[in-house]
Amino acid sequence: MLHNDSCVVTEFLLLGFQNLQSFRIYLFLLLLIIFCVTVCGNLLIILVVSYSRSLHSPMYFFLTQLSFTDILLSTTIVPNTLHIELNEGSFVSFIGCLTQFNFFSASEALECLLLTVMSYDRYQAICNPLHYNMVMDLTFCMKAVLLCWVMVFADILTVAITMSHLWFCGPNVIDHFFCDFDPLLELSCSDTFLLKIEGKVLAVQFVLCPFIVILVSYVYIIITILKIPSVSGRQKTFSTCSSHLAVVSLYYGSLIMIYLFSNKGNVKKVLSLFYTVVTPLLNPMIYSLSNRDIKQAFKKLKSKMSSAL
Repeated sequence: MLHNDSCVVTEFLLLGFQNLQSFRIYLFLLLLIIFCVTVCGNLLIILVVSYSRSLHSPMYFFLTQLSFTDILLSTTIVPNTLHIELNEGSFVSFIGCLTQFNFFSASEALECLLLTVMSYDRYQAICNPLHYNMVMDLTFCMKAVLLCWVMVFADILTVAITMSHLWFCGPNVIDHFFCDFDPLLELSCSDTFLLKIEGKVLAVQFVLCPFIVILVSYVYIIITILKIPSVSGRQKTFSTCSSHLAVVSLYYGSLIMIYLFSNKGNVKKVLSLFYTVVTPLLNPMIYSLSNRDIKQAFKKLKSKMSSAL
């Protein structure tokens, strides 16, 4: 909406997937199914880990935090995307847009930090097994998760305060399915230099540095695995981190592709859809399908619920 007296834009029109309007209903149904499965799958992971005492370990504690983050990300993006597709576009206020961006940024940053902490957990378990229980105790896990939340809250709050001072006086159409950083800056009539600097700092802090830590951790992990004399021993050890490695590859692979195709509108939307909608769906599937402990705990929970009924 554009006020004639002040010429200030207070609402934005999110277009969604305008080039797929002929498949609008099918896309809506697909996204709705993905959203339901994502929320149920991640809630199931949290429930199974909480129920089974055999899963009360640092790795699965961090996995529950990752599942919670995936639920937060999915609920931040998908419901509004469904509304956009159902109505062939949707208006959102600047405050609403800023709120969605903040929750989106927080969940993405948390995902990066949690994947980093999980890689450190795998490093300790494989490279320093004798000291694992002493290093990765409950106190360390709680402090690590709390530190992740504090870092994300402090940095996202700083960006949010800066973005709240933006003003818009021209076009109010965002060719995207959610309020992302670059589309908002492109429409702003304010000086966005400081925000661009803050964005780069956040990218280094929450994407690049965690990615380097993960790479270094897996270099040491692979070196340690290769030193194991038996093939079965190497396979068994590698299986303990294969799920995490698959999730990291999916997540950072899509982020890297987003960076490479940052100026390609339709390609960027598809890639954004992958890491905001598809990745939270795949994460619980990867961990549940390839993890024997979770499958056994799920069977026990299922049998107990069946006997109770």
